[in-house]
Amino acid sequence: MARTRTPAGKLSPPTEADAGQRVAKHRRVFDHLLASIQSGELKPGERLPSEAELCELFGTSRITVAKAVLDLQRMGLVSRRPGAGTHVRGPEQTIGRTFGLLIPELGLTEIFEPICHGMMRTSFARPDALLWGNANTSVKALAEEAEQLVESFIAKKVAGVFFAPIELTAEKDTVNRRLARSLERAQIPIVLLDRCYLPFPERSAHDLVGIDNRRAGYLAAAHLISVGARRLAFLGEEHAASTVDARIAGFLGALRVGGIRMDVDPVWRGDPQDEALVQRLVDAVHPDAIVCANDLTAARLMQMLLGMGVKIPEEVRIVGIDDVRYASLLPVPLTTVHQDCAGLGAVAMATMLDRLEHPELPVRDVLVATKLVIRRSCGAHLKQAGGSLGPAESQPE
Repeated sequence: MARTRTPAGKLSPPTEADAGQRVAKHRRVFDHLLASIQSGELKPGERLPSEAELCELFGTSRITVAKAVLDLQRMGLVSRRPGAGTHVRGPEQTIGRTFGLLIPELGLTEIFEPICHGMMRTSFARPDALLWGNANTSVKALAEEAEQLVESFIAKKVAGVFFAPIELTAEKDTVNRRLARSLERAQIPIVLLDRCYLPFPERSAHDLVGIDNRRAGYLAAAHLISVGARRLAFLGEEHAASTVDARIAGFLGALRVGGIRMDVDPVWRGDPQDEALVQRLVDAVHPDAIVCANDLTAARLMQMLLGMGVKIPEEVRIVGIDDVRYASLLPVPLTTVHQDCAGLGAVAMATMLDRLEHPELPVRDVLVATKLVIRRSCGAHLKQAGGSLGPAESQPE
């Protein structure tokens, strides 16, 4: 769509077609400015019209305009300087930075690979990232190699580090604190991926990009209750990240809201491949549904229960969290809470760029939306066979 400049140097107003689209007001402003930047009409280093000018141009409020400009800023496309206005960022400001990826479980935990891809494919930044994969399963080896990698990042003077803290070991808190302190001493900005390295209710001094884990646990349990489950359990591994604690809190909240009263503790910690543990859980809780801390736990539990002769979902329904690639390929396709890993990567990069430009900003939790993906493991199709699904449910895949 062609645009022209007014004599005053302002952008031309949106066309009637633009104005007629049913989109949020701030989105109209955002899309108009974004198109002007991408087309080259607004060139690198050029100043955007003032908020007052944009308000007049679009016939909207300062709050709406500020929100649109903030979105552009988070994408790394513009920079705001007090007293100087907002300017389009040049390529040299967004390209060529080197960032470290401190992800000891890259290659072991499925969500991190697509998160990394999301970072690299962002339209607003093309960094030279230092990707690090590791095939070791020894936590000690992971910790040692992570410390060596931190030393390498410091020596290379990377612009920032994306850090996914180590979990599933009793020493995780000590190791993660040590890694973070080394980067802090070198004054290298950190953006945490998925989880904080400090136990709740402590909170580190670094931005965190992830999902609302309490909501994820709530969604999983509430859905099982909606399809008829009345004796629910939660299973997660020992020494898991604080994200699992949040998922447990959401699970328990859904039981309370759903009026489910358990006569035994429904929360279990341990290895889903430990047959003795799984048998104890079954004997103690007599569950008709189990929420798992993540899809890997759900997959292993499903394999164990099927081997024990338990029918899924007829006898025990299962829901996971993550929606990894193999979730739909399990012996019983897995109902799970989907997290947009590529989106997490893009938001993490935007958060890092924002932090580099505005180091004085308060520490933030940036949460990406999740959604429930219904497949056969939750037994929604069994309820559907006997009657229609409730209004809040979707059809199983």
